[in-house]
Amino acid sequence: MSTVEPGTPCWADLATPDLADAKRFYPQLFGWTGRVSPEPEAGGYTVFLKGGRAVAGAGPPATPDQVPIWSTYVATDDADLAATRVEAAGGQVVVAPFDVLDQGRMAVLADPAGAVFSVWQPMAMRGAELFNVPGAMCWNELVSPDPEGAKEFYALVFGWQPEDQQVGSITYTGWRCGARVVAGMMPPLAELPADLPAYWSVYFSVEDADATAARAAELGGTILVPPRDNPAGRTAALRDPQGALFSITALS
Repeated sequence: MSTVEPGTPCWADLATPDLADAKRFYPQLFGWTGRVSPEPEAGGYTVFLKGGRAVAGAGPPATPDQVPIWSTYVATDDADLAATRVEAAGGQVVVAPFDVLDQGRMAVLADPAGAVFSVWQPMAMRGAELFNVPGAMCWNELVSPDPEGAKEFYALVFGWQPEDQQVGSITYTGWRCGARVVAGMMPPLAELPADLPAYWSVYFSVEDADATAARAAELGGTILVPPRDNPAGRTAALRDPQGALFSITALS
């Protein structure tokens, strides 16, 4: 199993009130199979597999009023220290660090603009076993109305260094962690609802963005931002039938 470096997005999972429908929608969209955790306390948590390798997860919401959401997990050597750094940098500890059976230790955190993310200190489960191929996570992106505040915050929490570039009319930020750019940031798109708070978006690689977006709509999802070309490839923003936002990219 691959090991993901600290400071690098390593996993994504879906919190949804309708786990049964998620296990219908995503396998039909991405060709995933599901492996349900046998432990009763896992609440039916399902690991999605692509070609037998773990690519993402899905489970019930942490609280009854939680909106359906895809969460980005960033690898860390010390979840407790990461939570302490988040508070010191002006963020919020949404769920304090806790052990997930023997799999790892995690915490749910939020940056000062309200974007929620998680950290994962691996034990038995290291994270995703497949990246950057169709059906696997290929990118994680912060959409924030306060990019300058985010630059300060994530530098303090993960040591990320921002690298700005102009893409059309927007300033796009790459987050560098050591030798690699591991994630990105952009301001909110005009097409998205104006009342959306800052959020982390999870991107999955696909072979054909147009066909996948159309298939998502056929399966009961919604196309929020139709497929468009950008320097990384052809991307679209979608919602699943319960309203969870995610994105797809046909990598160029």
